[in-house]
Amino acid sequence: MSTAPSKAPGEVAWLYELCAARVGFAMMFTAYSGVLPLLKADWNMSAGEAGLVQSAWHAGYLVSLFVVGFLSERFGAKLTFVVGNLFAAASALLFAFFTRDFFSALLLHGLLGLFSGSSYTPGLTLISERFGPHSRGRAMGFYLAAASLGYAISLALSGALVSSIGWRGVFIVAASGPLVATGLAFYTLRATPNVVHPQPEARGGGPSLMEVLRNRPAMLAIWAYVFHSWELLGMWAWLPAYLAISAAAGGDITAQAVGLAALLSAVTYVSSMVGSVTGGTLSDRWGRTAVILLMSSASLACSFAFGWMLGWPLWVLLIVAVIYNVTAIGDSAVYSTAVTELVPPRYLGAAYSIRSVLGFGAGAVSPWVFGLMLDWGRGGPLASEAWAWGLAWTSLGAGALLGPWVTWRLRRAPEAGHMAGGKR
Repeated sequence: MSTAPSKAPGEVAWLYELCAARVGFAMMFTAYSGVLPLLKADWNMSAGEAGLVQSAWHAGYLVSLFVVGFLSERFGAKLTFVVGNLFAAASALLFAFFTRDFFSALLLHGLLGLFSGSSYTPGLTLISERFGPHSRGRAMGFYLAAASLGYAISLALSGALVSSIGWRGVFIVAASGPLVATGLAFYTLRATPNVVHPQPEARGGGPSLMEVLRNRPAMLAIWAYVFHSWELLGMWAWLPAYLAISAAAGGDITAQAVGLAALLSAVTYVSSMVGSVTGGTLSDRWGRTAVILLMSSASLACSFAFGWMLGWPLWVLLIVAVIYNVTAIGDSAVYSTAVTELVPPRYLGAAYSIRSVLGFGAGAVSPWVFGLMLDWGRGGPLASEAWAWGLAWTSLGAGALLGPWVTWRLRRAPEAGHMAGGKR
């Protein structure tokens, strides 16, 4: 095992290949939300139950990310990435073929999330080992944009195929993504060294965790990411369903309306790729916290406005959804990059583990709370679809309000000078 990252030529090709693998691994993430209105009817689920199935994925995911962070520290990011993704592909096939009702979906979607984290933080670690601080934000932006492309492809296939092959067929098609990506990952990383950084004398995760928890600037970056995750993951879970309601224009939700909503959601995910790359690139030039403040403030405005637009023309909702997706994802790569610059490399796995538990913990609760607000709004004293969706989307903004404040505190910390070559 090597103790230093390779700086071999061909870095751009390596990054593109790794991003292509990330596209495939990401395809199962939106498979459920893309056909949610049909599943809700077929499985006789309430909005709260429907949100809980999505939350099960995030709950499994946060456990996965916590574990793979320490596995990356102990065994190397490359080994964790490759082996973990074998299990991810297997769990995708299990979900596609064997889910049939609320309870099986709750279990298998959670299992899918449990094995999906190995393509995320170990991938970011591989990139941080290969790229320097002046190009790292852009490289991580491309990696997160690749995930958005995977989400978009999955939703586009759902929209095009759900009327002819049904939701089961959509799940099977989406599960082929992780299967193909596993083979591509083996090929891409065949010559990449498995880096294991020297550890302190004390073994185990406890010392690493305490070092990160005592690192105030790193924890500020992590807490900012938590509020960001509440908003982003809740939005991703419910956007296709909201557009399906809008496409149905007050009528019954048909497979055609669901298909159209999935296609429109795919457009927003493709657009969000611009946000990922632009946010990462601008953070290299302007500074990490400046870009986080810009993007998070814009996405908060969308959270508080979007739900109250039910009944507006579909093309207007699409434009707002594109802006929402671009700004909500635009600072995702920046949080990941900031952590690598505030934490010593030997503690990076622990930092990503803490960030994952807190961030995806918030992301696991957010879709469920959204669904509960929908149910409450439909049955409350002012019961109506417009009231229910307005409250549900507002809950995302309310949960993310502290993000800009935490980011401002990080910007004022002396250690922020270590980010983006001194640009904070």
